[in-house]
Amino acid sequence: MEPYARYRGALLRKAQRLLGNRADAQDVVQSLFVDLYAKGEAPELPYLYRAVTNRCLSLLRDESNRTRLLEAHDDLFRGPVRTRCDDRVIDLDMLMKLAQSLDERHLQVLCYRYFDDMSHEEVASMIGLSRKTVQKIVDDIHRTVTELAS
Repeated sequence: MEPYARYRGALLRKAQRLLGNRADAQDVVQSLFVDLYAKGEAPELPYLYRAVTNRCLSLLRDESNRTRLLEAHDDLFRGPVRTRCDDRVIDLDMLMKLAQSLDERHLQVLCYRYFDDMSHEEVASMIGLSRKTVQKIVDDIHRTVTELAS
């Protein structure tokens, strides 16, 4: 499958940034391609990028995985800063709390903006929103991070 050979590295890095674990990232990417192979589809990178983001967020939302991920990656909380939102660190624990608190669109904006360092314009074109709407969502995310950090 040509898209797998071409895009697996980028998708694996993306999933690993979100999940903080290479094994879970490999599972997410491989399951995506298994599903696509079963359907006979060969989509391009933008679709694959969104699909990996959504699968990672679903994994983080799953309560049964929450404890396992936090226990396995306890050292991440003492390690280097992954990304910042409003001068607060978004580590695996905060990302999991946000996954429980925010809707799908807000989570996508969070991932694209803070984990992938996309500009508001890039996020807007990726999701199909206006730049102003993305800015409002980013403001909502900042408020939620502040509330959860308190």
